[in-house]
Amino acid sequence: MAIPTVTGTIFGLVVNGPSLFAGTGGSKVYWSTDDGQSWVSSSGGITDSYIYSLYSYGANIFAGAANAGVFRRPLSEFPVSIEELSGDVPRNYSLAQNYPNPFGSTTRFSFSIPEESTVTLKVLDLNGKEIATLFSKRLSPGNYSEEWDAGNLASGVYFYRLAAGDLKVTKKMILVR
Repeated sequence: MAIPTVTGTIFGLVVNGPSLFAGTGGSKVYWSTDDGQSWVSSSGGITDSYIYSLYSYGANIFAGAANAGVFRRPLSEFPVSIEELSGDVPRNYSLAQNYPNPFGSTTRFSFSIPEESTVTLKVLDLNGKEIATLFSKRLSPGNYSEEWDAGNLASGVYFYRLAAGDLKVTKKMILVR
């Protein structure tokens, strides 16, 4: 969920291209792609631990966490941008099947929103555990597409969930390595 400010004590701050990352005492990494105007949070698998440092190296963000060691998360799991496909205003909310499906490492999600809405797109494992939040931000009416790189995930069945306005839909996808 996009929030106006980062909550909690900030122990680490990293800039990587257009993204700003903040590590907090609340087991969260926050990131912003709009110069800190809004933030998205993720635990990234870190629980019950302060994130004392953040470091960007190569294609990863590393978080040094108290009593939990060092965690690595691929930058590809953090959204950088959402591509607007056309200026046409759709009549309904919709989410297309990801393409390709099955996919090898990257796939694309396409969706439409008929009015300004806060849109959240998440990837879940078979147990419903959140793997990644691809984005959560307010978007104007239109048709959008987001590409996702599954990084180091294992082959298997995953789900993606879009929440926007009245639409809350989950679809299945298959990752084949």
